[in-house]
Amino acid sequence: MAFITASWNPLGDAFYRKTELYEMSWSLRDGLRDSLVAAAPYGGPIALLREPQRRSPSSRPQLEIYSASGGAFASFPWKSGPVVQLGWTVSDELLCIQEDGTVLIYDLFGSFKRHFSMGQEVVQSQVLEAKVFHSPYGTGIAIVTSSSRFTLATNIDDLKLRRLPEVPGLQGKPSCWVVLTQDRQTKVLLSNGPELFILDNTSCTVVCPSGLSPQDGSIVHMSVSFSYKYLALLTDTGHLWTGLSTLQEKLSEVDTKKTTVPKQMLWCRRPKSQQPSVVLMWDRLLLVVGVCNETIQYPIEDPCVLVGEMDGVRIISSSNQELLQEVPLVCQDIFKIASMAPGALLLEAHREYEKSSQKADEYLREIKEQSMLGEAVRQCVEAAGHEYDTNTQKSLMRAASFGKCFLTDFSPDQFVTTCRELRVLNAVRDSSVGLPLTHTQFKQLTLQVLIDRLVYRQFYPLAIEICRYLKIPDYQGVSRVLKHWASCKVQQKDLTDDAIARAVCVKVGDSPGVSYSDIAAKAYECGRAELAIKLLDFEARSGEQVPLLLKMKRSQLALSKAVESGDTDLVYTVVSYLKNEMNRGDFFMTLRNQPVALSLYRQFCKLQEQETLKDLYNQDDDHQELANYYVTASYREKRLEGRLSLLQSAVDEYNKAKNEFAVKATEDEMRLLRFQRKLDDEKGAGLLGLSLQVTMETLLSLGLHKQAEQLYKDFRVPDKRYWWLKLKSLAEKEEWDELEKFSKSKKSPIGYLAFVEVCIKCNNKYEAKKYVSKVTPEQKVKAHLAVGDLEGAADAAIERRNEAEMGAVLSRCSPSNSLVIERLNRARAAIAKK
Repeated sequence: MAFITASWNPLGDAFYRKTELYEMSWSLRDGLRDSLVAAAPYGGPIALLREPQRRSPSSRPQLEIYSASGGAFASFPWKSGPVVQLGWTVSDELLCIQEDGTVLIYDLFGSFKRHFSMGQEVVQSQVLEAKVFHSPYGTGIAIVTSSSRFTLATNIDDLKLRRLPEVPGLQGKPSCWVVLTQDRQTKVLLSNGPELFILDNTSCTVVCPSGLSPQDGSIVHMSVSFSYKYLALLTDTGHLWTGLSTLQEKLSEVDTKKTTVPKQMLWCRRPKSQQPSVVLMWDRLLLVVGVCNETIQYPIEDPCVLVGEMDGVRIISSSNQELLQEVPLVCQDIFKIASMAPGALLLEAHREYEKSSQKADEYLREIKEQSMLGEAVRQCVEAAGHEYDTNTQKSLMRAASFGKCFLTDFSPDQFVTTCRELRVLNAVRDSSVGLPLTHTQFKQLTLQVLIDRLVYRQFYPLAIEICRYLKIPDYQGVSRVLKHWASCKVQQKDLTDDAIARAVCVKVGDSPGVSYSDIAAKAYECGRAELAIKLLDFEARSGEQVPLLLKMKRSQLALSKAVESGDTDLVYTVVSYLKNEMNRGDFFMTLRNQPVALSLYRQFCKLQEQETLKDLYNQDDDHQELANYYVTASYREKRLEGRLSLLQSAVDEYNKAKNEFAVKATEDEMRLLRFQRKLDDEKGAGLLGLSLQVTMETLLSLGLHKQAEQLYKDFRVPDKRYWWLKLKSLAEKEEWDELEKFSKSKKSPIGYLAFVEVCIKCNNKYEAKKYVSKVTPEQKVKAHLAVGDLEGAADAAIERRNEAEMGAVLSRCSPSNSLVIERLNRARAAIAKK
């Protein structure tokens, strides 16, 4: 494969190659002349602003956005102010920095996103130069104004402007300057004639690069490496100094023999390279300068733009795009002429094997004798990852596959992973996609970000295929792509709502991690409320539907969805929202159409908003509930007049509801209250608010028997209840004579066993015995037992010939009651004989 090395150029111990990435598919009439050009790293998009200084309203500059392969994304006339600089964010958004310090942000397709200003003082002094830079903190912007002041924003997504200190003696813009990120701090390095300054937040410091003498002249150009680790300084005498960006260590100093200032100067180094180089570009020449004294010269025909990458430099012209990079060591080992590296021998062995030549066996033996077959396979796999040409990739991977057949303990993980990654890379490198990533860039960028970039460019089918091919979990892969696709789909104005809703439903289905409410929210943002509602019908979670419906002012539908969900908290949330958003009448009418919501709201009002509850019943002409409300409210009223007024309102409503029982009960309550007030005034009894029974108990306990009797008659208290109340009251007060009189007043409706039991409870057996004789035969045994008369109980049980009662008496007998026991046993035996 000698042709592979034909394009290699030696530079010290390393080789450099130019790989053609694309023949550009754009057709630029004037090439890249008179244009502001900005290309994003990692194979990112390219932005061109034609004739940026043209300010005639009738003939405006044209802003064009292309993929890395020249595929058109957007083109529109620039209608804002004069642009000083273009740049790209880490998320592929275009920054347009104007003279007045305003920064306008556009997406990849030319849609305006937002804008911000670099400070009020910049508006008056104007921006002379600006730089867009990427740091661990995100995308930053640095500007220098006509007043020679620098302003920094290290992260435009969290804008904090820093105005750096003044530079002594600086008039206008400096000769050259760069932004450095060191020690977690962003600084500006600038040259003003023979002097070099570092600006940080608080100070301006004069610095002197190690090993650069004043005789070398003034610094006219400078460049920092992709990782901010290395710095290159070019003087007006053509001397190029390279070293660490701390300026403490020099790598080399080369005389380029060029005294004119280059258009661009960029670092060109791959990670872990020991031979970093700097690329300088003039109108007709591209010069690669290494740490040695050697250089490589490439002639240039058309105007070009250089784009710094982490492992090389992209060279973009109007006709094609190339990648200039140091040849990776593993590729040098394999493809270098007469190389005896294990990978080179394995590649040769496979080639001979395909020719059916026995030399294949000789090469294999040579590798095996050195015990280097595993290393040979590893080299071929690694080299395949660094190659851009698919045929070369295949040759190397086939050689690796051939070699691993002769290994017993070979782990195929790296081989399989590289195969898969190369297939993905080859797919995205295609000119129709235009993402010319190297394997090194891909590893740094990560698969997740690559998927994001494909989605951002709307290459949905390819993104989904990659996710499935690499078996990425749905929520990280396919579902995320579908969600973005659906969000873009709802913005298509040429399709009807039904067509879009159907398409989204068919494509998305029930994919995990895709929220239809998010898609519906996007539709609503685009002014398509009906489409949003159709999409919400596919959302299984009501809790996700309701907030958007409320935002859309679809309150009835939101309430219906909340009720359907069965989630009471969600219903309360909607009802609370509606209450605040609607007038009272409309709110109540809305609830009337939703019985479940109305019921829940009533429960809430019973606990929290009693007055609202009354309005609800009034609205519904619900006389029964309204009367109940007045009754409940009466118990909270302290004043008698207020309580009676509320109860009268309740009577009126119960009448309307034709509830005669409730009317009578409420009127009785009012009579009782008036009676209680009268007695309170006369006797100071403290009866107001007590129930009828408690009132009677209190009157009896106070000895007010006439008043208690009056209540008994007026309120038709059942005889049994009144007798019980009076019985207990007289017994508790030990008014035994009164109790005896009461028992003789008329036949007791509660019987006389009650008198026996109450007296016993009050520990008066003597009085209890008075009533035993009056007890009915059925209760005689109980009465005798209650007063402890076992003989009497036995006589009663024997007389009634009741075995159960006899058993009850026997259970109360002790051995000393032998005569009673004998009598009961004889009686039981006699009953048994019969």
